[in-house]
Amino acid sequence: MPTWGLRARQTIFSIFVPTGKKVIVIGSGFAGLSAATNLASAGFRVTLLEKNASPGGRARQFAEGGFVFDMGPSWYWMPDVFESYFGRFGKHPSEYYDLVRLDPSYTVVFGPNDFMDIPARMEQLRDLFESLEPGSAARLDAFLAQAAYKYRVGIHEFVYKPSRSVTEFIDPRILVSAVRMDIFQSFHAHVRRFFRNPKILQLVEFPVLFLGAVPQNTPALYSLMNYADMQGGTWYPMGGMHRIVEGMVKLAVEKGVTFEYNQEVTGIDVVGGRASSVRTADRTYEADIVVAGADYQHVESQLLGAGSRSYSDDYWNKRVMAPSSLLFYLGVNKKLQKLRHHNLFFDADFGLHAKEIYQTPRWPTEPLFYVSAPSQTDPGVAPAGCENLFVLIPLAPDLEDTEATREKYYHLVMDRLEKLTGQTIRDAVVYKRSYAHRDFKSDYHAFKGNAYGLANTLMQTAILKPSLKSKKVNNLYYTGQLTVPGPGVPPSLISGQVVAKEIIRELG
Repeated sequence: MPTWGLRARQTIFSIFVPTGKKVIVIGSGFAGLSAATNLASAGFRVTLLEKNASPGGRARQFAEGGFVFDMGPSWYWMPDVFESYFGRFGKHPSEYYDLVRLDPSYTVVFGPNDFMDIPARMEQLRDLFESLEPGSAARLDAFLAQAAYKYRVGIHEFVYKPSRSVTEFIDPRILVSAVRMDIFQSFHAHVRRFFRNPKILQLVEFPVLFLGAVPQNTPALYSLMNYADMQGGTWYPMGGMHRIVEGMVKLAVEKGVTFEYNQEVTGIDVVGGRASSVRTADRTYEADIVVAGADYQHVESQLLGAGSRSYSDDYWNKRVMAPSSLLFYLGVNKKLQKLRHHNLFFDADFGLHAKEIYQTPRWPTEPLFYVSAPSQTDPGVAPAGCENLFVLIPLAPDLEDTEATREKYYHLVMDRLEKLTGQTIRDAVVYKRSYAHRDFKSDYHAFKGNAYGLANTLMQTAILKPSLKSKKVNNLYYTGQLTVPGPGVPPSLISGQVVAKEIIRELG
């Protein structure tokens, strides 16, 4: 990140004196932690209410039988965003966790004996592309040059805008940038200007799956994700992704944030168009300002009265949600072969699976899936001689979720995993836990059981997303994956910063 950008954002949060105003932040996911810390640093008295017994939201962690499992996010991309976040407070990520770069970054499995390691070094990646499609190394250079511009402008400028008015974008420089950013072209069409090989196309298109939409409905702007992947690299915080949460909590406490766990919010009291207090089962917290880092739709439909809602049930039902997931946390009592830290199984028809997520929602016929084996990198997350596996199947939201269905897909995926890697695994599983729609709803009040929030489609980008400020309650703000800038860990970190800046500007 340019140092001027970092200094400018640090200055925003260093010129304020204590306000004495009480802020209640609902939810301790990345966005809630970010908002709380930035506001406390600016002089607000911040109390963060967390429904669960530990912080992190979807990025919680649990341990069982010597195995340590990250429950949600497992990819660490965009290290500069984390450096920028901690840098706002004169800190660095290395003060809170040890980061290692993975090489290979990940493995893509196209079929039996067809495993492709994606190298961390650019020259080796160029060689890989060239071996698959002559001339593609030079086209990769051109593709990433465009993606670098999108990353520089998109991540360092666009996503820090609150997107509350189109006037934020009426600037000749921004309008020129918008054209260069390919906002109005699909990602699917964009990548086919550069590559034709089916394996390369799958490799280049996979990062947009984190955005919750198919390439045909995702703006080409998001080739910036390829820059994050191929140039920025894939990293891992030793001890697991929850180490980031632990670092953020420690920093928040240093800044004066008070944490209250096992405090599920049951209502927000609104008097005269202002949120006056936040209620839990056994307490009432007075508030001058409320920041909802919990599920936006849940806050609107369950915590506010009908007259205080900005969006109708019909509005929410028309939103395109990012996928849900069926997850399996597995402890295996032996070491496994042919698995890297990150493994993408593309041995089935991506088009069919995507259709069964986005167009004709149903449990998939033959799903693609992802396996993370962090014990390949970090021996501390599993007992000696054992493996820790995280298996994820992307699914359409709002499906009927039963134990019988989960078990069916466990065996469907494990059949393929064992066949593709040429080893038995199920007979060595000594710990198994599943997690899907009804768990996302129960633990996070996730709308329709989604796992990632709101899909980043063209019609749900920037000012077309649900606003970060309530239209009916003038001291109620929102942060997280259902508002700007969108789903994912780095965007959630940024979301908290953006909403804090707006609160300081308007109410500080």
